[in-house]
Amino acid sequence: MTLFLFVLLAALVFEYINGFHDTANAIATVVSTKVLTARQAILMAAFFNLIGALAGTAVAKTISGGLVSAGAVTMLTVLCALLGAIIWNLFTWWLGLPSSSSHALIGGLCGAALATAQGNWDVLIWSSVDAKGSAIGLWPKVVLPMFSSPLLGFVGGAALMWLLMIVLRKTTPRMVNLIFGKAQLLSAAFMAYGHGKNDAQKTMGIITLALFTGTAAGVFQDLPEWATFLRVSEFKDIPFWVVVTCAVTMAAGTAAGGYRIIRTMGHKMVKLQPVHGFAAETTAAIIIDAASMIGVPVSTTHVISTSIMGVGATKRLSAVKWGVVERILWAWVLTMPVTALLGYGLERLLASVGV
Repeated sequence: MTLFLFVLLAALVFEYINGFHDTANAIATVVSTKVLTARQAILMAAFFNLIGALAGTAVAKTISGGLVSAGAVTMLTVLCALLGAIIWNLFTWWLGLPSSSSHALIGGLCGAALATAQGNWDVLIWSSVDAKGSAIGLWPKVVLPMFSSPLLGFVGGAALMWLLMIVLRKTTPRMVNLIFGKAQLLSAAFMAYGHGKNDAQKTMGIITLALFTGTAAGVFQDLPEWATFLRVSEFKDIPFWVVVTCAVTMAAGTAAGGYRIIRTMGHKMVKLQPVHGFAAETTAAIIIDAASMIGVPVSTTHVISTSIMGVGATKRLSAVKWGVVERILWAWVLTMPVTALLGYGLERLLASVGV
């Protein structure tokens, strides 16, 4: 039971960090275009993160039962997955790099599960189908979206921006800024909603996996009657208290802000006007919301970053500061391998000392 409490604490710390680490995903453009101040934007993002986090559980179900074999997961596995993701998120936040919290968590989970299984790669679900015939596994739910969603973000952002340029070609710059200064409030809110809907569910899934693991191992069998809410007999059942707790924690983390990453995404990659911010946020929000509906844990960081790049490239390719983009790409490439190694190493270390 003590180990579960550590898991729950680590999960909430991860969710809180996810909130302030990924704040920039929703509001970097609305801040850089000076439509809102950073404080105003962060408070707005916190509210819509909360609403989005309460809007569904499809992604949570993928995390809790569609990536690794639940029978090979222990409470220590879940703890090490979370610790690996937390370490990487804090490191990239300190550097001001918008890396993926989603991929950090998934990488940590895969590495820790592999360590628990003594190096048996069969514990990783590469590609399969669930009882309803829906595709599950790392390939359809993680790897394929890891490449396709940023591509969709870049192409979609560029396409929407080109369309807006055609429609607005006879409109004065002053009128364009006036219109999209208001419209960007809606697109930023939509982006914050999508971020909450996708990212908060990942922690819901990992907590549910821990609850299922603890129930199967008999950790909760001697609890008093009032504590039966901790027992989860089906690993895809997401308890309502988990949904609410994760939603509130992410909103609190978002309210704490993430100014380092806001500067990188909103100011350093490309200079944006409100119309550009609207195009980038709208494109990213549509992609993320669609992914959430089908249970795909996409990286909101990847999608909004490439949407910004696509929008910026319509001005001219040199408008995008490719040196900054290169640093971001390295963070993307390294996230899953590094967190997998962290999860694996932490599990082996803690298991060796009898945790």
